[in-house]
Parts: sequence; structure tokens; C-alpha cells
Amino acid sequence: MHHLPLNQNISGWLAQHPQRAVFPALTAAIDADWVVIGAGYAGLAFARRLAALKPAWKIAVLEAGTAYESASGRNSGFIIGLPHNIGSSTAELKKAHAYRQLLQAGMQRLKALVDAHRIECAWDAAGKYHCQVAVGQEKILQRYCASLEQMAEDYQLLNRDELQEKLGTRFYHKAIFTPYTVLVNPALLIAGLAATLPANVTLYEHSPALALDYQRGGVTVYTATGAVRAQKAMLATNALSSHLLPGVRRQAAMATFASLTPPLTEQQLARLPQMTSWGLTPVNAIAGATLRFTQDRRFLLRQHVIPALHGNISARQTQRAARLHHQLFRKVYPQLEDVAFSHCWSGTISVTRNGAPQWGKINPFLYTAGGCNGAGISKQTIAGELLADYAVGQDHPLLAAMQALGKASWLPPSPVLDIAIHGALQKERWQGRKER
Repeated sequence: MHHLPLNQNISGWLAQHPQRAVFPALTAAIDADWVVIGAGYAGLAFARRLAALKPAWKIAVLEAGTAYESASGRNSGFIIGLPHNIGSSTAELKKAHAYRQLLQAGMQRLKALVDAHRIECAWDAAGKYHCQVAVGQEKILQRYCASLEQMAEDYQLLNRDELQEKLGTRFYHKAIFTPYTVLVNPALLIAGLAATLPANVTLYEHSPALALDYQRGGVTVYTATGAVRAQKAMLATNALSSHLLPGVRRQAAMATFASLTPPLTEQQLARLPQMTSWGLTPVNAIAGATLRFTQDRRFLLRQHVIPALHGNISARQTQRAARLHHQLFRKVYPQLEDVAFSHCWSGTISVTRNGAPQWGKINPFLYTAGGCNGAGISKQTIAGELLADYAVGQDHPLLAAMQALGKASWLPPSPVLDIAIHGALQKERWQGRKER
């Protein structure tokens, strides 16, 4: 129970929206053909696709909290259609063609679902700025340009003056703009996906999986107040999977923090150029900051990454992040000294040692899709959907691209893992020290 996801804070994405429908908790022992653990993008995509492939099957989905308050609803809301670097690593760019196929397929799948079910999630095909702060640190941007040219993708290289007109700040020295990114309210998106599952899928919220028990011909998943007996299970718990499977240690949980302002007043907007909504990612995602200007005239800032190996984030850690966000926002927008953040919240991401996902068959009864490495909406959507095809032996043209990404490397246990993560974060912060 100590390893269940817990954020001692409230997501700002939900602040101006009515409470979403809460699905019942599991309070009995039930039978199903498949049980899915985790109602994030991968888990819901897997359940939806499996239900379509096998409409006679009964599928149960277990969620520790609620779908819209989970990590999937707490991110920055970037649905990315092109690979980019995470931190100073260019692991994704080395397999750019496979990642591009998968990310764009995931984005197209989400767009089809949003349109078909009329999911109100502030869908905004705004593109993305990939921004560099420091002068003379062009290597990562140059590699990204080379990768985009190799893929024949459109992009714009913008200087400081051009960025000031687009973003309202001279904080950034240079940026690459790519059009293939959609911005959303992620909490409303995941809530809409959960509310529109097929009839043969049942979602149980506030039903954390506490143990797996393999028996002849199937698996039983136990919760605090019930159990699901199924032929097979799909693990969509991402970085926290190792707590259910102690011997399968290929992902580590990190926490990131985001802050959101109230809508800007007319007086505050007058200090900025006329801007449409936009989103930017930093060249170093560990040291730098992700920023958004939303359709409803808010600023979102995501910065500060810490280890969260058990998935628990304290109020004290949130307070520290909020203070750092306030200081950074003053540097980026000194003309908005009277703008304060109304919410600061956290969410966990999964990182793997070599940038590859943990995807596929773990044993005869268990499959998994995890290892999003901080860019999970489109990636995990297509990973979950393809895993359903793979699990039932259904051919799919993108399975080869998914398998080409390789497998996540093994990670050592604590305390070695803790020391290694601390060292890796310190290295990233040092390499990106000029980006803050």
C-alpha cells in the first residue's frame, strides 16, 4: 500500500471544470477474459482495441484512483507527432522513422476518438516550439534539424526577435517550430476516453491492484475489496510496474511538477504581443521548462524533475516546485510581475535507461506497455492499441515499427538505482544549467 500513486496536490486542469463521473470501485470477486491494470492512455487504448477485436470477451479495467486525476491527466497536454530529445539524450532521434510512424498513428487515433465521441478537451493543433535559452549551445538543435530534414518534415528556425513576437519574451535565444503537435487539456481527454469505452469493458476506479496470483490457466488480480479472475492481464502501470513485479525492473518513476495561472486580465494581456495559444518544450527537459499559453489565456509552466520511485509526492515537494516556478516565470516574463500561479501539481513519468519502451509479453499470462520517457499521450495510445493486436495474434502494419524500438534495459535495485538516478539528474542539470 506504500507504493500506490499519491500526489498531495490538486491538478489545475480540473479547476474550472465540473467533477467527472466516478466509476464504482470493485467490491466483489468477478470473472473476466482480460483484466487491465491502469486506466491511463495505454490501458484504455488496449482495452478499447481488445474489445473491438473480441466483442464477446469481458474486459475489466482497474484504476487505483480516478482516470482524470491519474498521471495521464496531470501532464502538460502535448500530443507530440514527431520524436524529439528527452533531456540531453537523442535516443528517440536515432529511431526517428519508427517513432514518427507510431506517434502520428497515435495522434490520428486520438483525433478520431475525440471527433467520434465529441470529447471536449480543448483540442488545439497549435504545433510546438523547441526552445534554447543559452547562446552557443546549438548542438542539440542542430541534431534535431538534421533529423527533421532526414524525415523531410517541415520546420522553422526562429531567432530571439521572432520568438518575442510569437511568445512575448526575449528569454529564448533560438527555437525550432514544428507543426505536428496538438495541445489539449489532458485531464478532460483521459476522462472522455474513460467515459466512452465499449460496452464489454467495465472500469473500476479506486481499485488499486495489490497482488497478482498466477494459477493454472489464468491470473487473479487482488484489490483491497475485490478480485478479478481472468485468463490474462495487461499491466499499464508504467513506472510503478516493478512494485507488482519485483523481478521485472526496467522502468523508474520520476515526478514532474506543473503550475497554472488564472486567465490573464486585459491589462496583463496588453503587456504582451497579440498571441494565439502555443506550447514550447526546452532543449533539456530535465533542467529547462515546458511552457504553454492556453486558449483560455493562462500560462502553464512545467519544470523540476525529482525521483519518485514509490510514486508518492509530498506537499513539501510541491511547495518547493511552486517556489521554483514562481522564480523562473519572473525571469521569462518580467513584465507580468503581478501574475501568480493558482495551482501547482505533480505527476509521475516513467523513464528507461536506454530510451526504449517496456512493451510486449512478460509471461504466458501477462503483457505490458510502459516506458513512455516523458512523452506519453500519443506514444502510449498507439503502444496500448498495438499490444492488443499482438496479444491476440492479429497482424498490424505498425507492429514492426513498435518492435523496432527495442527493449528497455535492466535497472539495478535500490539503493544502487537511487544513487544512479541522483547522479543522472545532477548530470542533466549541469549540462542544462544555462537553460534555467
